[in-house]
Order: sequence, then structure tokens, then C-alpha cells
Amino acid sequence: MRASAKIIAVTGASSGIGEATALRLAADGHHLLLGARRTDRLEQLTAKIISDGGSASFRRLDVTEAADVRTFVAAARERYGRLDVMVNNAGVMPLSPLAELKVDEWDRMIDVNVRGVLHGIAAALPVMREQGGGHFVNIASVGAYEVSPTAAVYCATKFAVRAISEGLRQESAGDIRVSVVSPGVTESELADSISDPVAREAMKTYRSVTIPAEAIADAIAFAIGRPPEVDVNEIVIRPAAGAQ
Repeated sequence: MRASAKIIAVTGASSGIGEATALRLAADGHHLLLGARRTDRLEQLTAKIISDGGSASFRRLDVTEAADVRTFVAAARERYGRLDVMVNNAGVMPLSPLAELKVDEWDRMIDVNVRGVLHGIAAALPVMREQGGGHFVNIASVGAYEVSPTAAVYCATKFAVRAISEGLRQESAGDIRVSVVSPGVTESELADSISDPVAREAMKTYRSVTIPAEAIADAIAFAIGRPPEVDVNEIVIRPAAGAQ
């Protein structure tokens, strides 16, 4: 293991930003544990990384289950001896007007987008404290800074990710680095979960200009690659040609 290589766990790694991040960080020489519910995709991604000369393993992960996340982090530690970076990337975005009362979808967003991040912190923070350092990279959204129609609950979850991250940063100054990466409109499968026809139609216009997931992966790699005394706290990335 080369001196600059880090042990990095990535949630939501089966597609979109998570997949692009895994490919980028593996290309940078880091050792990865990849987690998501779709193990067939994780298996394909891990095989590609290894065939390209990188280092990766995977296991099924449901971030809404705290015990599952603890097991995931323990697997990284058992395999590699430590955990340097936790990338809390898993997220869902079933947008709808509040008046549609899609309570099950609201609950799902809260469970994945907020509790999933908290479960990642709860699992990895004791490990990082024990080993004397570590880095959390939490994926938020431009929705952590603004609210738009049909996105009230989604934006609330991303505001929460940003608030939780800032609290963790303040409480952990000196040994734990914390970065929030907030993508604008990015090529991904997030919009596929929108069941509301009004929100789905609005999203077609909203997503008329996008940036590739690789652009977000580059930002994550930048934050991880800074010297230990440098903590990149927030990065917001938007398409240059779009307003969002």
C-alpha cells in the first residue's frame, strides 16, 4: 500500500455520483469498499476497478439500517486495518408537491438522506477517533441552499445534511475533517424515483442542462487529496450553462 493511498468507504456506489467517485478514487490509487443495495452493479463495478489495476471490494448495504452500516464500516476495518474516509453518498429524490401528501416518499427521503448520513457518522466516527483521524465527505445538493416547488422535503433533507456536517466539523476540529459536496443538476438516476407526474414533468425542464457525475467525483477527490492540515468544508458545483 503506497503511502498516499487511503482506505475509503463509499455508500450509494452502484450508479451515478457514487459509481463515478469509485472509479476516480480507485484511479488515484486508493483502496475502496463499495456499498449499495444493488450488488449486481457493485460486482460489475468492482470487477472493472480490479481489471483496471485498482483495489476495491464490495458488500450489500442499506444505509437506513444502522446495524448494516456498522457492519459495513467494520468490514473495511477488518479488510484494510483502518478507515480513512467515509463518503456518505446514498440518496433518493422522489419529488412531489406537499399537497399530494406522499408521506411514504417523505419518510423514505428522511430515512436515506438524513438517517443514512447519521448512520454513517455513528459507525465511522468512533473508528476515526480511535485511530487518531479521518475524513467525512457528505453529499448534499444545491437543494441544501435553496428550496423549489415539489422539492420541499428533499431540500429539507439536504439542509439537514449540511447542518449535521457543520456540527460535526465544529465538534471534531483538530482530528476529523468534514467536507460537504453539493451538486447542481448532475447526470444520475435520482429523477427516476419521481412518481408524481407534475414533478416528473418539471424535472425534464430542470434537467435540460446537466454536468456529468465525473465532475462531482473530481470535487470529492480534490477534497480528499488536500494535506491533513487543510479541511475543504463546502464545495458547490453547478452546470456553467444553467441557473441551477
